Amino acid sequence: MSASTTYQHKGVTTVKRIILLASVISFAATLAASADSKDTWAASCARCHGADGKGQTTMGRLLGAKDYTDPAVQAALTDADATKAIKEGFTTKDGKTAMKPAQNLSDSDIQGLVAYLRTFKK
Repeated sequence: MSASTTYQHKGVTTVKRIILLASVISFAATLAASADSKDTWAASCARCHGADGKGQTTMGRLLGAKDYTDPAVQAALTDADATKAIKEGFTTKDGKTAMKPAQNLSDSDIQGLVAYLRTFKK
């Protein structure tokens, strides 16, 4: 038997099985990260931005939270700007705190939040 022999069982090669397994693991990890981001959004962001991302909560209306379901708002917001706002918070032009910096979130958590925010776009 040579080193280039491909093993098959019922017509499926070992390489195909490895690719399938890697795909399943990747999909499961994506689902887990999505669930974590949704939970983080609910715990840290929804008070102002709303569970639906529309910003129509009492606090959201008071602070002028943007409607993340609006494609124009999504287009104007870069991932870098969203990441910076989550990490550093931001103030209004008159110096009032509009959003406090997120605390106890890893860079991965923040990337997940930005990706979750993108799911609101209609």
